[in-house]
Amino acid sequence: MKILSRLSLPLGLAALLTLPAAAPASVPHTVAPGETLWSIAAASNLTTRTVAAANGLPEDAQVVAGTTVQVPSEAEGAAALGTAPAQAAVEQAPAAPAAPHVLGAYTVQAGDTLSGIAASSGISLGQLAWMNGLDPAQPLLTGTALKLPTGSPPAKEVPATTTPAVVADAEPNAAPGTVTSGQIGEVASAHGVSPALAAAVAWQESGFQNGVVSAANARGVMQILPGTWSWIEQQLAGRALDPSSPVENVNAGVMYLRQLIADSGGDEALALASYYQGAASVRRIGLLPDTQRYVANVAALKSRFGG
Repeated sequence: MKILSRLSLPLGLAALLTLPAAAPASVPHTVAPGETLWSIAAASNLTTRTVAAANGLPEDAQVVAGTTVQVPSEAEGAAALGTAPAQAAVEQAPAAPAAPHVLGAYTVQAGDTLSGIAASSGISLGQLAWMNGLDPAQPLLTGTALKLPTGSPPAKEVPATTTPAVVADAEPNAAPGTVTSGQIGEVASAHGVSPALAAAVAWQESGFQNGVVSAANARGVMQILPGTWSWIEQQLAGRALDPSSPVENVNAGVMYLRQLIADSGGDEALALASYYQGAASVRRIGLLPDTQRYVANVAALKSRFGG
């Protein structure tokens, strides 16, 4: 559906972006390739021991890409470590549900061709290549992660594979880096989008991590597809965006979210569904169960980010 320095925030906006102090809930984070308990904890200003304790893991545990780790609030982390009053643990809000499975993802198997996958999925060769940042004239490598139209039949049923994932050399780049809710809020405010909504989408998509590439070839903080990135540059930004900048990835995602909100007549839930599932798919088949979960997750996270 994935994809600059900032001045200090005005006091009013800074107050808006401050996370609520009353019983914040833990936030689910889907582990990306290369991430560790330490990196996940550091991104949220927590210790490795705190995140490990909140998930019932030893401090030296090796997390597995694709699994979900709960990032606790400070109070929950303290309770997990046994340093907070017992009542604090009782009063915590339940954890937000885990992120839904990625829709429309396919990993190229031996013998696949781009034209064959396109035909099986009911999409033109050119559209499939554009969506994934591929050159249709070049060989298709086994293990390549592809985004398919959500709701289309799978290219074929195949057994699980251990072939390493191959990501096309296309923009946006899954470059290292993180953003803060403050940076996201400043970008969102500049485009007339709710800062809390933009932060909730960014956290649900990547946990504010720009180096994430999904199984469906979406990249960066806002998980933007190569084809969508190109469309945003041409139709919404009117300029080339820095493909390696975490803040520019947020900028692109927020512009895209703003357009989806406008297209849905201001209906944020419908816009979120289109962001996750694809607007054409939502119009064609309605909201799939995983999409409904995604929308509910983002709505729950929005309240934590001050929305």
